[in-house]
Amino acid sequence: MIQVEGLTKVYGNFTAIHDVSFQVQRGEILGFLGPNGAGKTTTMRILTGFMPPTAGKVTIAGYDIMEDSLEARRHIGYLPESVPLYPEMTVVNYLNFTAAIRGVPKRDEAVERVMAQLNLEDRADTIIGKLSKGYRQRVGLAQALVHDPDIVILDEPTIGLDPKQIIEVRELIRSLGGDHTVILSTHILPEASQVCSRVLIINEGQLVAEDTPEGLTARLKGGERVFIHLASDTMEAEEALRNIAGVQEVSHVGDGKYEITCVLGQDLRPVLARTLIERGWDLLELRPIGMSLEEIFLKLTAE
Repeated sequence: MIQVEGLTKVYGNFTAIHDVSFQVQRGEILGFLGPNGAGKTTTMRILTGFMPPTAGKVTIAGYDIMEDSLEARRHIGYLPESVPLYPEMTVVNYLNFTAAIRGVPKRDEAVERVMAQLNLEDRADTIIGKLSKGYRQRVGLAQALVHDPDIVILDEPTIGLDPKQIIEVRELIRSLGGDHTVILSTHILPEASQVCSRVLIINEGQLVAEDTPEGLTARLKGGERVFIHLASDTMEAEEALRNIAGVQEVSHVGDGKYEITCVLGQDLRPVLARTLIERGWDLLELRPIGMSLEEIFLKLTAE
């Protein structure tokens, strides 16, 4: 649905993004991650036809975003970082207005559908300027979805929402996958790991990684890690763990607590548990240690 080739944007002597290329398949939810100033918003603006690239090409649903801009944008729903609202309009009037601009047939039905999706029915006649920031964000999401686009591009969609609203928006984004292609730009890493099937990480205008969260973990952690908690410290237990085939490293991290690094691709948990129990050591806890998306991000973007 989306094809990006060699995308570059230069402002004077500053290169905001450099030679960025990626694809997004139909029904995929792609996380576009990076620190503030990494080039996320610039990329989103080019994908939506808001600004031209200095070099490169973007194809949206088979249409070149520059040469067939109007046709390409018919397939896009866009929520920018600054939500485009008219504060003097009511919610229902604003959504009817945006649906009319989009040329949506059966506008009333479309507006009712997105208000139900975003739980806005009880705010239909409220002046937008009187809404809380969370509700204004919901209205912004509604305008991005009112024409039921093939592609939904969301730039920091949960900024300013309370925890309950964040959960609701994440569930909505998950529900869009399959029927819609979604790009979610964020610097909130747990959000991407909970919602996205694949992530791109951008730093200083360049892509530094592209994979599933699980794939990134496997590539970077270097080995399987296991946490073990024994009832008490014992040098004999630590030595026994070191002597198990496939164990690369044993780190003592607290009273009776150890982190074990094993050969990548080997699940040694049964062997570890059996060794400890057969020797008579009380095993309180044994679990795998996952590499968080935060750890992955920091490792990839650190100099």
